[in-house]
Amino acid sequence: MSSPRIFTDQPLIVGQTVTLDEQPSIHLLRVLRLGLGAPVRLFNGDGCEYSGTISTAGKKQAAVCLLEASVADAIPPLRLHLGQVISKGDKMDFTIQKATELGVSQITPLFSERCDVRLKGERLDKKMEHWQKIAVSACEQSGRNRIPQVLPAVNLNDWYAQSDAELRLVLHPHNQQPLGQQQNPASVALLVGPEGGLTDIEVAAGTTHGFQGLLLGPRILRTETAALAAVSVLQFLWGDF
Repeated sequence: MSSPRIFTDQPLIVGQTVTLDEQPSIHLLRVLRLGLGAPVRLFNGDGCEYSGTISTAGKKQAAVCLLEASVADAIPPLRLHLGQVISKGDKMDFTIQKATELGVSQITPLFSERCDVRLKGERLDKKMEHWQKIAVSACEQSGRNRIPQVLPAVNLNDWYAQSDAELRLVLHPHNQQPLGQQQNPASVALLVGPEGGLTDIEVAAGTTHGFQGLLLGPRILRTETAALAAVSVLQFLWGDF
């Protein structure tokens, strides 16, 4: 059985002992029932993984003595920025979790005309914190050491204007060019719309900002399926699949 991987937002240096926050400590000590000397792997998003052993096991606090650092994750060949119009229920959680596992670099939750989710103020802040935690948890599970940024939610038109990716794609059957004809881009911005689709005005606005259409076969995909299918295709063509 492999040792558990835990994220901690603090500097990690081989030879030093780090104290974990209450939540990961309880997970190690109570849920996994680990004790003194048990092996643990930590990461903080710097690209490395740090192996160590539990050196303190209190009721709600664990400390880990760091023994070794692994080689850092390679810089991914493709910087992939997913712009996902916010979906209902746990669909957005699912998309962020799986997109993280598939290696996206950034995720921006978006509001569009047909977005059925209305979030603002404190509710939006809590959702953003929740989505970043999902990305962290997906990194713990998948062995990924670099955590994707879940950027602040913005309106679709603002995201269009901010994008500086070499290749800009929107999942919509318009103005399409075969992906095989593209020169290997270093960065891609991928827009996935809501369950109800993008409006003609939104599609036209994307065109003015350099976004071209992408169609994934003859079938209509749900928004969460479409995002993961498109990310997988792009990673296969230009990423690390």
